[in-house]
Amino acid sequence: MLKEKIEEALNKQIKIEAESSQIYLAMASWAETEGLGGTSQFLYKHSDEERMHMLKLVQYVNERGGKALIPQLSQPEKVYNSLPELFQTLLNHEIMVSGEINNLVDICLQEKDYTTHNFMQWYVAEQIEEEALARTIMDKLNMIGSDKGGLYLFDRDIEGISVNVEQGK
Repeated sequence: MLKEKIEEALNKQIKIEAESSQIYLAMASWAETEGLGGTSQFLYKHSDEERMHMLKLVQYVNERGGKALIPQLSQPEKVYNSLPELFQTLLNHEIMVSGEINNLVDICLQEKDYTTHNFMQWYVAEQIEEEALARTIMDKLNMIGSDKGGLYLFDRDIEGISVNVEQGK
C-alpha cells in the first residue's frame, strides 16, 4: 500500500507527464502548420512518449493500492516565434521535469519507500536522455542560426533523431 505522501507525489507527477504530452502535441501542431513536417513528426512521437510515461505512473499507483488521479490540464502555448524558441521551451520544460522527478525520488527516500524509489529510477534515467536530446537539438539550431537551408535540413533530419531515440529504448 502506498503512503499518502507518496501517492500525492506520484499523482503530481502524473499531471506533469500529462501536461508534457499536451505541450508537445501543441508544439507538433504549430510546427505542422508552419510547414515543418519533420519537426512535427518528432514532436508527435515525443507527445506519445510522454503519454506512455503518464500511463506507466497511473498503472503503478493503481497496482500499489493507490488511486491514480487523471488531472484536468491547462491550455498549452499555441504559437511560437521560431523553431529555436520552441526547442528552448522544450529544453526548459525537460529541466523542470527532471527537478520534479528528483523531488519525488527524495520523498521516496524520506518515506523509506524503496519500491517506489526503485520504480522511479527508470524516470531518472529517462530524463537524462530527454535533457541530452533537447540540448543536442539546441546545439544544432544554434549552429544553423537563421540559415534557411540549414533549417530545411534540420527539419528533414530531425525525424531521424527521433527514430534513433526510439530504437535505443
